[in-house]
Amino acid sequence: MKVFINKKIPEVGVTMLKDAGLEVIIPENNNLSQKEWHSYCKDADAILNVGQNQFDKEFFGKYSNIKAIALYSVGFDHVDIKEANKRNIPIGNTPDVLSRATSDVAFLLMQSVARRASFYFQKVKDNNWGNFDPLYELGQELYGKTLGIFGLGRIGFEMAEKCKKTFGMNIIYHNRNHNEEAEKELDAKYVSFDELIEQSDVLSIHANFKPEQSNLFDASVFKKMKKTAIFVNTARGGFHNQKDLYEALVSGEIWGAGLDVTNPEPIEDNDPILQLTNVCILPHIGSATVEARNGMARLAAENLIAFSKGEKMPHIANPEVY
Repeated sequence: MKVFINKKIPEVGVTMLKDAGLEVIIPENNNLSQKEWHSYCKDADAILNVGQNQFDKEFFGKYSNIKAIALYSVGFDHVDIKEANKRNIPIGNTPDVLSRATSDVAFLLMQSVARRASFYFQKVKDNNWGNFDPLYELGQELYGKTLGIFGLGRIGFEMAEKCKKTFGMNIIYHNRNHNEEAEKELDAKYVSFDELIEQSDVLSIHANFKPEQSNLFDASVFKKMKKTAIFVNTARGGFHNQKDLYEALVSGEIWGAGLDVTNPEPIEDNDPILQLTNVCILPHIGSATVEARNGMARLAAENLIAFSKGEKMPHIANPEVY
């Protein structure tokens, strides 16, 4: 079986694939043109995909030779699952292995915004921090505050646990279903969406993104949040309307925002949100640790090895395909 990997990944995954007898093709160029992408896809049996390439109806129709796709990610919102199922194509992903790393970034963003760390770091770099003003650009403490989680799965649980143990924060959450483990272990309380946005001192998004949730967090939502609230998004930029978020921050409707994902992504260099003192923005680095990226490579390789043996992918986004 011939596997096309569109970007270089940790060697552990490549070695696993080769040791299993699979032919692995990895371009030297990490940024393929559309023509190059086409040439590799049409000559492969399976793809190990890194990034947000779109696997839609047009793709599946054009590359009918592709029989399996292993995503180097947890999210699969860039895949037309219905079309994949129709064509009996399993879509693998990499759940759980990056939960700690991503929750670490959410926790980092929350604290960075609470203490305006990005703003003050810039002042140090600009050599502009000598004058002491007791009332200038103060931060806030998080002890005993309420953390609201939108999408309390594994990543959200890790975030909630950190906040509970470190700052004694109260945990509320909104999910499609109750998370009994979180309710038992963290005393988490299930609330409605409106209660979540109205009661949270920190609101952190950890849900899987669906197209119908586009711009869910917009002006109408930000207006209902506390004026002291911190908004954190490490899931997908599509969840929030960035212009509305900017206006909410400027007008003081909410206190601050920490983003590892933006809308659009990558963020435009002239986006006015970048100039605000109450914002910290990172370039989608939730899984950017050696441990997490190695784990993702292992899981992606396990998926394709299983497929090559006629077995069910162990980490599967569309189990119904079987």
